[in-house]
Amino acid sequence: MKKLLSLPRIVVICGSTRFMTEMNEADLRETKAGKIVVKPGCDMKSPHELWSDPVEAEVLKVRLGDLHRAKIRLADEVLVVGDYIGDSTRAEIAYARSLGKPVRFTHPEVDPDA
Repeated sequence: MKKLLSLPRIVVICGSTRFMTEMNEADLRETKAGKIVVKPGCDMKSPHELWSDPVEAEVLKVRLGDLHRAKIRLADEVLVVGDYIGDSTRAEIAYARSLGKPVRFTHPEVDPDA
């Protein structure tokens, strides 16, 4: 389908939201390189009224996880940002690799399969 639309490559940025600044920098660099970039849209580590209620926050966290896996399915490749890999990012890397997506790292030494 993407070939029919002649779309540029799509890269999804993964990583801990503690690296939002680095994700934004990666977004700039990947966009400059001519790629469509998708990345986490919510940093739930920062306070916000949309997730101030703990019950709603847990529901939202599950929905955001599902949404991010959809972004991985959409993407042609994955870019993992940051020098730390937590459980969620580790699961995203495994998911991407199970789908045959190439995975790049800003810090290759943190690749769990290296």
